Amino acid sequence: MTENDNQRALRVLQLTDPHLMADPAGELLGVNTRDSLDAVIAQVLRDHGQPDLILATGDIAQDATEEAYRLFGEKLKAFQCGSAWMAGNHDDSPLLARIAAERQAGERHIVQGGWQFVLLDTSVPGKVFGELADSELAFLEKTLSDNPGTPALIALHHHPIEIDTEWMAPIGLRNRDAFWQVVDRFPQVKIVLWGHIHQELDQDRKGVRLLATPSTCIQFTAGSVEFSVEDKAPGYRWFELQSSGEFSTEVSRATDFVFDLDSNSTGY
Repeated sequence: MTENDNQRALRVLQLTDPHLMADPAGELLGVNTRDSLDAVIAQVLRDHGQPDLILATGDIAQDATEEAYRLFGEKLKAFQCGSAWMAGNHDDSPLLARIAAERQAGERHIVQGGWQFVLLDTSVPGKVFGELADSELAFLEKTLSDNPGTPALIALHHHPIEIDTEWMAPIGLRNRDAFWQVVDRFPQVKIVLWGHIHQELDQDRKGVRLLATPSTCIQFTAGSVEFSVEDKAPGYRWFELQSSGEFSTEVSRATDFVFDLDSNSTGY
């Protein structure tokens, strides 16, 4: 991917947890995940226009099918820029990587617009929790070591901090201490970004902005003890990144999307 014009902000779109399925009628807790993604994409184009880069931060498929990944690629044709995909706990990481590579969406380190983006695979086959393999930690460390002067955004699927949603405590990033031991050594890291928790989060840790983003389908209830979903619209996150390392970000939701949420479910 080519270097962007540094005179204006780099526009980055995060889409996360679309949970697409091979079945066009596929629903997650009453929400057709294809329709909700369509609504989010329409909202992006209406509110923000074309991004320069898309980060897809996992659980792209609910059923880990090739059809779902190919569908996601088709949906992204609404945008005129490149994208980068990473696996979540519902994904088949090797299959996703193969389809992403066909779409030139398999890059793990992108330098664009005066920023660098480091994408990590936290998925563990057959498990809901996340973990960074030693090879992933080594990749992170080497990438940051090799690019000390470029502001960095690190993206992953699983949450690397404790959040106030108790039932999700066991299904975050298991070896988060090892992750932060690397990150804390590199002052160029400005943002750590993830999905998985299906809710908005915005915190600060030692000068690093910690950000999570609503799903493009269902939303989990923040602060809940047991599994719970809430009747909030699907959403996305938008960034405007300056080459100086300054940035702005906001979450937007497709509030016109009409859906009938199954709020009595005990899991997904």
